[in-house]
Amino acid sequence: MDRRKAMKVAAGAIAAGGAGLLTLTTAFKPEKQPLPETRNLEFTPEESEWEYFHLDPSATAQLAYDRYSEGSCMYATVISVVSQLADKFGEPFTSFPIHMFKYGHGGIGGFGSVCGALNGAAALIGLFVTDKNVQDKMITDLFQWYEKESLPVFNPQNAVFDFTPVVSASNSVLCHASNTNWCKTSGFSVDSKERKERCRRLTGDVAQKVTASLNDIYTNAYITNTHTNEATNSCVACHGNDGKVKNTSVKMSCTSCHSESFAHKAFADVHYKFMK
Repeated sequence: MDRRKAMKVAAGAIAAGGAGLLTLTTAFKPEKQPLPETRNLEFTPEESEWEYFHLDPSATAQLAYDRYSEGSCMYATVISVVSQLADKFGEPFTSFPIHMFKYGHGGIGGFGSVCGALNGAAALIGLFVTDKNVQDKMITDLFQWYEKESLPVFNPQNAVFDFTPVVSASNSVLCHASNTNWCKTSGFSVDSKERKERCRRLTGDVAQKVTASLNDIYTNAYITNTHTNEATNSCVACHGNDGKVKNTSVKMSCTSCHSESFAHKAFADVHYKFMK
């Protein structure tokens, strides 16, 4: 079928209504890559002075919550783990330059980009897991968990602010999108005490999650791909390196920032079919 005939088919489908349009777009859809299956992720720790030892995820979450006021989300996530190892083993953890992680607050210096708690958790994975491929897999799993999970669920001892935040799924790893979604759900403003308590508890959730992940990878019990993103997989079928458009490289959720227009839904697959 040439381009002119395809346009005639499109016009006929529109005239026929929604059922015809659905038939048209389905007929030309590109093949999506299959979602990866869950599997055990193998990792053999190398000899290093930065060796990880099993920690209690619940206690780590509480530490992250308690230390939040010293430097915000990224700092609190990292110090919740490093401070325990310093207490247990001393150097090199006691000399760790923990102050540097204060930069991650508010999505990196207040820029609203990647969530500081996630940034800190990824840094911890990078510190203790030397294999880049394993790092990438663990970070992907952590970030996709954060996108889909309704948070915060961490309930601290002796809460700083007596408020139990409503939970919401961020659908994004970006600080500003995560906060905006929560503010829309809760009705509170971004500069409110309630939102700050939400992020403080959210930091506890992330610290707990990354600690459990490190415990698992060091005991050969880590299972991958428990929170895959089917919507993103659909987008990269066209826009990723294996598609024809080839204009993006992404794992994060697309739909928090990008929504499909009617034209995209109606004609994108037809257009894709005849692209060179």
